[in-house]
Amino acid sequence: MTSNLQQALFPHLLLLVLLLLLQAWRGSCHPQCLDYKPPFEPQQPLLFCKEYSKFGCCDVEKDEEISVRFYSIMENFDHSGYVTCAKYIRSILCQECSPYAAHLYDAEDANTPMRMLPGLCGDYCSDYWHQCRYTLSLLLEDLGGPQQFSNLTATIEEDRRRFCDFLELKDRQYCYPNVVSNAELNANLGIVREDPKGCLELCLEEVANGLRNPVAMIHADDGTHRFFVAEQLGYVWVYLPNGSRIDRPFLNLTRAVLTSPWAGDERGFLCIALHPRFTTVRKAYVYYSVSVKKEERIRVSEFTLSTHDDNQLDHSSERTILEVVEPASNHNGGQLLFGHDGYLYIFIGDGGRAGDPFGKFGNSQNKSTLLGKALRVDIENNDEGAPYSIPSDNPFLSEKEARPEIYAYGVRNMWRCSIDRGDPVTGRGRGRMLCGDVGQNKYEEVDLIVKGGNYGWRAKEGFSCYDRKLCQNSSLDDILPIFAYPHKLGKSVTGGYIYRGCQMPNLNGIYIFGDFMSGRLMSLKEDVNTGEWQYNEICMGTDQTCRFPKLINSYYKYIISFAEDEAGELYFLATGAPSATARAGVIYKIVDPSRRAPPRKCTIKPSPVKIKGKLIHFHPKEEFVIDKKPTTTAVPTTTTRRTTTTTKTPTRRKSPIIIIKPPMPTRRTIRKPTPPPPATTEATARKATTRETPPPTTRKTTRKTPPPPSTPPTIKATIKTTTATAIKPTTVQMATTPAPTTPTGYRTTVMTAALSRIAQTPIVTTPPTRRHGRPLQYLPSSTSQPLHPVHSTPSTTPQSPYWSQKPMATGYKPQINTTLLKSQEEKLWLGEKLDVTVEGNQVFKRPRGRGRKRGRRLRGGSVRLVSPDGLSDRGRVEIFLRGEWGTVCDDLFTSKAGTVVCRQLGFTTALAVMKRAALGEADKSVRILLDDVECEGGERSLLECKRSRVGKHNCSHGEDVGVICG
Repeated sequence: MTSNLQQALFPHLLLLVLLLLLQAWRGSCHPQCLDYKPPFEPQQPLLFCKEYSKFGCCDVEKDEEISVRFYSIMENFDHSGYVTCAKYIRSILCQECSPYAAHLYDAEDANTPMRMLPGLCGDYCSDYWHQCRYTLSLLLEDLGGPQQFSNLTATIEEDRRRFCDFLELKDRQYCYPNVVSNAELNANLGIVREDPKGCLELCLEEVANGLRNPVAMIHADDGTHRFFVAEQLGYVWVYLPNGSRIDRPFLNLTRAVLTSPWAGDERGFLCIALHPRFTTVRKAYVYYSVSVKKEERIRVSEFTLSTHDDNQLDHSSERTILEVVEPASNHNGGQLLFGHDGYLYIFIGDGGRAGDPFGKFGNSQNKSTLLGKALRVDIENNDEGAPYSIPSDNPFLSEKEARPEIYAYGVRNMWRCSIDRGDPVTGRGRGRMLCGDVGQNKYEEVDLIVKGGNYGWRAKEGFSCYDRKLCQNSSLDDILPIFAYPHKLGKSVTGGYIYRGCQMPNLNGIYIFGDFMSGRLMSLKEDVNTGEWQYNEICMGTDQTCRFPKLINSYYKYIISFAEDEAGELYFLATGAPSATARAGVIYKIVDPSRRAPPRKCTIKPSPVKIKGKLIHFHPKEEFVIDKKPTTTAVPTTTTRRTTTTTKTPTRRKSPIIIIKPPMPTRRTIRKPTPPPPATTEATARKATTRETPPPTTRKTTRKTPPPPSTPPTIKATIKTTTATAIKPTTVQMATTPAPTTPTGYRTTVMTAALSRIAQTPIVTTPPTRRHGRPLQYLPSSTSQPLHPVHSTPSTTPQSPYWSQKPMATGYKPQINTTLLKSQEEKLWLGEKLDVTVEGNQVFKRPRGRGRKRGRRLRGGSVRLVSPDGLSDRGRVEIFLRGEWGTVCDDLFTSKAGTVVCRQLGFTTALAVMKRAALGEADKSVRILLDDVECEGGERSLLECKRSRVGKHNCSHGEDVGVICG
């Protein structure tokens, strides 16, 4: 009896479930396929779904599969039915090829049910119902058999309203066929998305983490697709294509390398390069700092691969190729690479200090020294005799007193150079060498290195004159950079690569680089007609843009280096704490979410690697975009109505049966405390002028809400993240038998075909298997308690325009020397007890009688909102430090920082952050105490956020920040 009852109720309950599909719609989308990847251009034109041959989600194989399904369905039609309904069936089936397929099927959000058929526009659905309503069972039958849907379709096929409630997509902009005809949506389809300011929106994939200042990443070009990552301390590690790391280092020079844990120390292990014929020559070359008899030097050495292990160098085989004395501890250069000519290029800094003060013209313009130069040497056949020879075409071989190794000169401190692989089709650009050259105090530049070129330093910095006498010398004949930018954008360029990979066709030919100090990602693209390079900034895509498995849209600020793998895909290496001992380094892969290469085009088959030792498997620590909490406040399942005298308790309601879509194939979300930024940066030591940023010492605690202990997996998938509205039971009046109607011309043919199948198979309630690898899951109908989504405070903070300082995983804390914490000066500002003796035995006391409120002494870091109208929920932000109230600059101050202020004052969140003293400018007698405040939103006060040192700023009261709380 129970079984018969279930069979009778199943179609009605399923209809209720299907109607709920529309309630979870989010109303925003981006191009995405049902395999959770961006669309692409098929390698061969499609024959069936021809309208998606230029750009979509189907290749020829998928197109053929849809064609077979179409003709299988159309076998059930007579001629008139074929003529009438073929266009509808074909259009509906081909939406799997649409670049907006994920939106049409509601597959973008793993927490909402996936549609069985694509969402149709209302008018189109009505036409379909009038013409071909009885084909619905044929479209659904391969999703589990017609017996699963017979009673359901028989019921809703007779009612246009129910029919279109099932098929219609309420978002008229993205439903079919409007999504095809919408010119605005399809105008730039497949092109890199830009924000309103023209910033290219890209995403990232985390590749490795827990590294200590990763300074270089290279590959062996031997078919194994493994890559080698160097840390500043002197370790080099081997990573396999699957992300696993071999536990034994490829090289360990930690005892020889000269470095320190201080942030800003440029000395250390700086680069590694493998011989271009590494499989046969089996040699590696390294560049590192060393101390010889208390004299600091740059050393370039050669190592041979171990005879017993292809993943380890023979540490006893070191042979010094070159040593150069360093007059100062900064501007060490640090680039090794092999050109397409087979020669080894070595880039050395100008010797340090400010303004290249060595000699009459500086080291860089002095060709009798190797400092401030790009060198080129031949290391072939060097097993006997000299460690290198001079290429016969080096530009200064015949010049008296010039060092023959010099290939180019006039460089200040080139940090990261690369060789262009050339266009994969035409080969254009192949062999070009591009470098980022760190500037003095005004400009950073990117240079195209040519033989014999003079790059102007110290006469010029970027396009500007630095030493006017040298700059006006007619014999200078310097080469101008292809691009230079002022220190408003960044203060330490990190050279990058021209993308020549396979997976992201849009990025081909774009030079991507960054800035160590500001964290900006930038790009240049050459105009082949004029030879000029066009600049575009790169920013992280919004949460919706990067909503793909494994992708993230924030990164650690300090961009140390760039890299490309064996296939030409592009990466960059960054850290949250630039100290050689802080395990805060992460490697990111750059991903274009707007377009990908066709499936199977970029497939690689890495050659096997013999492993000796253990593998350390990779576990990402960053929060995937797809797992992030929603950015809108979820409506609670029950509401409490408050009055002045009573409080009503909401009644519990039973949950309806719903279909639950399994979560996307991503890892569990891990939230992490913010890493403490260092006092100075690695790049600042390369410059004459620096800006120190001491970190906060307080640690942020993360409060986790455990899931209900006995919740089944299917329920967890529902309550895991959030339906923005409460799930309420819905009563639907359904007829037990189809309403009598007059059959249309083809109804007899269609219904006879469907019912003949139904008669052969009894109705079952086993959940069917869905297409695209996602099963339909049903909750038991006997659920006695409502489903309550797990609530959390959603974030409404807009994305930073170019980077986001990210928190790190719990238990994943950078090991930073104590000197990287608060300076003595800042401790005094905060009124904290010094743990060391102050020079001169000075005594610092807190002023008495100040900073008291209602008899209670204010703590350092207390905030208030000062409003000319006396409003308590809005006003200029002021902070109390060392017995006085001072203001906060609006530089880098976002709504996350505003939320920290508002919560400290007892409000829930910041409704708005007002810049340029929009809520009032402080009097000149008031000090500016904080600048460059960057919060993650969970800190207890602004002092826990990343910020400048207390009292240090570069702003005026015209930039006082204001906040409106709510």
